[in-house]
Amino acid sequence: MTTTPTTNVRKIRRMDHVSINVEDMDAAKRFFLDGLGMELVGEAQVGGEMVGRIIGLENPMSDVVFVRTPDGHSQIELVKHLAAPDKLGPHAPASNRLGLIHICFEVEGLEGILADLRAQGYDTIGSVENYQDAYLMCFLRGPEGIIVELDEDISAGQKG
Repeated sequence: MTTTPTTNVRKIRRMDHVSINVEDMDAAKRFFLDGLGMELVGEAQVGGEMVGRIIGLENPMSDVVFVRTPDGHSQIELVKHLAAPDKLGPHAPASNRLGLIHICFEVEGLEGILADLRAQGYDTIGSVENYQDAYLMCFLRGPEGIIVELDEDISAGQKG
């Protein structure tokens, strides 16, 4: 594919974050901070007329928490809508549902992470599998039905 240069340079610089709406902010924070070992970036309450124009809700007010991976490259925004909560509540979609379904983290010590998360009441959706001696992989369901994929690179241990 050939592209034609334009005088208006447009490009994506990076992906900044993924936003997840939650009802139980405390449970979501524990899951991502204690369970997965992410780092707290900041917390705030946002809302008002301008925010409402941006997100298409009238008079919104939300608690917002940003967490990031220890390498500092990926962030998640946890949002609890206070003024306009979802009347249907959390949904627990199947992994084959259309749309944004899961987020994936490469981890170290997958079994230890799972032990900690199981102690908090979370468990895998299926089983932990060895994918072609390259990764240990699993899907788990966190708070609010959030599906998280955890992958541990085991390829280095297999080479030699």
